[in-house]
Amino acid sequence: MEAREELRKLRESTGMSRKEFCEYFEIPYMTETDWELGNRRVPQYLLRLMAYKIEKEKLADKRNKDGKKDEVTNL
Repeated sequence: MEAREELRKLRESTGMSRKEFCEYFEIPYMTETDWELGNRRVPQYLLRLMAYKIEKEKLADKRNKDGKKDEVTNL
């Protein structure tokens, strides 16, 4: 699978629009759009970091919803 397809699937898995995704990761909208359209190539390491952040934050959200404290922030 191409990097642009991976990025699109990652974004769609979050349920975010392009604008929301860009704001979340603090990426310029045109950069993300160029990545998805294949005009520019998204670095593989960045895809891995974005997927990691999304995965960890979903786990943190699930943990907080279960009523358990977040070990890192003690919230």
